[in-house]
Amino acid sequence: MRVLVCAKQVPEVTDVQVDPETGTLNRDGVASILNPFCEYAMDLALDLKKGMDDVEIVVLSMGPPQARAALMRCLEMGADRAILVTDRRFAGADTWATALTISKIVEKLDKVDLILVGKHAIDGDTAQVGPELAECLNIPQVTYAVGLELDEKRRRVRVRRETDRGHQVVQMRLPGLVSVSKGAALRRVCSFQDILEARRKELITMTADDLGVDESELGLKGSLTQVVKIFPPVEREAGRVVDGTNPPLAARQVVEFLKDKHFV
Repeated sequence: MRVLVCAKQVPEVTDVQVDPETGTLNRDGVASILNPFCEYAMDLALDLKKGMDDVEIVVLSMGPPQARAALMRCLEMGADRAILVTDRRFAGADTWATALTISKIVEKLDKVDLILVGKHAIDGDTAQVGPELAECLNIPQVTYAVGLELDEKRRRVRVRRETDRGHQVVQMRLPGLVSVSKGAALRRVCSFQDILEARRKELITMTADDLGVDESELGLKGSLTQVVKIFPPVEREAGRVVDGTNPPLAARQVVEFLKDKHFV
């Protein structure tokens, strides 16, 4: 059984800086990490592999050459091999062009039984690539998973997923795609031996030439949506708290506030 985990490298930043002239994110000097939700997907893949010698975990990342670091993290966690999909012709890809590109890579693999993706990337937060990838491949999908159980004989997985009202358990036939939420996953600490072994595992690079796809379908040219501008939200002043233990005083404070704002 082959499990494919899609991983993305994202900026490790809490204070997003936007270039006022270009309206784009400023990534200069910002460290990058493996997207946390992709790491949760890796965690579920590794749980599936426990006690099953015939499960192979392949991790794939589409991005610039430095995305190799995110793949190395996955190999250190326990993935068997990795694929870096990188080419300047992929630059500017929206969610659709990204999903289409990844689908072409999946089709070139011998066989993929289960695809695991993070529910979203913390830099874009669209949560669209996973579902679009499933549509491109014409396979079933389950979103917001926090647990998986494999029934290999029946070619099914039982997925525990988050809902607004709690949790739901659904069954999906294979091949299929599951997008993963956090659940009870904890960050794995890799040993020195894991780090050394990761350097000996296969990590190949694929480019646009390996896809056999017209360049008009890739990157910015193949994107069906265009980002016109990125800007941070307008900062708002903090609200005022009125102590309600003294109602007459609280009422006067509210009235004064409304007068100051010219509401009354």
